[in-house]
Amino acid sequence: MKYFSLNNKAHQVNFETAVVQGLAPDKGLYFPEQIPTLDPSFIENLHDYSDHEIGYKVISPFIGSEIPEEALRKIVADTLSFQFPIQKVTGHTYALELFHGPTLAFKDVGARFMAGCLGYFRRNSKDPVTVLVATSGDTGGAVASGFYNVPGVEVVILYPSKKVSVLQEKQLTTLGKNIHALEIQGTFDDCQKLVKTAFLDQELQQHRPLTSANSINVARWLPQMFYYFLAYKQMKAAHPNLVFSVPSGNFGNICAGMMAAAMGLPVSHFVASTNVNDTIPRFMQNGEYTPHKAVPTLSNAMDVADPSNFVRILELFNNSLPSLQQKLSSYSFTDKETSRTMEQVWKENHYMLDPHGAVGFLGLQKYLQYSPELTGVFLETAHPVKFEDTAPRSIREEIYTPAKVMSLYHKEKQSTLLSTDYITFKNWLMR
Repeated sequence: MKYFSLNNKAHQVNFETAVVQGLAPDKGLYFPEQIPTLDPSFIENLHDYSDHEIGYKVISPFIGSEIPEEALRKIVADTLSFQFPIQKVTGHTYALELFHGPTLAFKDVGARFMAGCLGYFRRNSKDPVTVLVATSGDTGGAVASGFYNVPGVEVVILYPSKKVSVLQEKQLTTLGKNIHALEIQGTFDDCQKLVKTAFLDQELQQHRPLTSANSINVARWLPQMFYYFLAYKQMKAAHPNLVFSVPSGNFGNICAGMMAAAMGLPVSHFVASTNVNDTIPRFMQNGEYTPHKAVPTLSNAMDVADPSNFVRILELFNNSLPSLQQKLSSYSFTDKETSRTMEQVWKENHYMLDPHGAVGFLGLQKYLQYSPELTGVFLETAHPVKFEDTAPRSIREEIYTPAKVMSLYHKEKQSTLLSTDYITFKNWLMR
């Protein structure tokens, strides 16, 4: 499989190069030259396959022979080492829980898969590579956990100061060793801009080879297809007509779901549910892509005004807005609506939402008003305890705290405070 830059389709590389580079030299995101089509009988009989076998069959066409079957199967098994249960919330509404991994967030899947791939590609290399990643919340902790102590890999995580939850910050600032946290005095978009600028800095790249672990990296983005297939496996017998509502920030997660559908997974519709950072809901209405400055919200991992992965979604639909509108709807919701929903769902259904899941739930309810015959699955992307400090006061005492979380609160934060100035950031990397 070859991957081309979305800025220049003539620029093509193999999977390893796309993973190691992260971003194409022309700033473009990498995209597969073709979308594999899965055998319909495989889709029809998903219940006959283990989760590991499903993961391998879904991802292997994107990798080919670049990672041997035995090694790739091990990477998939390590990635899918925890459960992805579906819980009924209301009559036709279900939650796909993606927070049962080591850092209690959906991003454990992509981070663990990429760590496995990069570890394989760098297994004989004497020169270390630096994984550079911007996080709006959960990515940082997942990447820190996935790459912790991986030989030959240094990890530098940029996160917006005072705009992530206490637990999220602890997860990315307390490991030490090969994990370094930079607390940036700005927004997630500022962090992402620093990362993208660094990738284009030839002097820096010669001094310190870089790759990205954000969802712009194909090895972070593509494995997120796994849990859409696993959800369909669980739901197919009783509810074959599914709509997925995805809390969306940088749009890598929902893009992976739409890639799964392009491969043959039967999905009736997708809903991109956002907070007040509503660039995509506005685009879906008027066709104008006009990002505003990112606004901090309760659902902080979605505080993204200029989502990188949306260009991949457009590519899937040949940049045709009418075609995209047939498969995707997008709605935005306020913090007030988010908090009210968290309280209401706990009171009426005894199900605890995190702020991102609450936005996904709201988007799903809005879409099902127009298509009540469908069954909806919204993605619960993080454990509610990660947002205990900002949850509505009326439900805070009801949030369950896993034992592995308690020890984190007593660990010392290790981070470096930096401005949004690129030269300052570059000098830190060049030290």
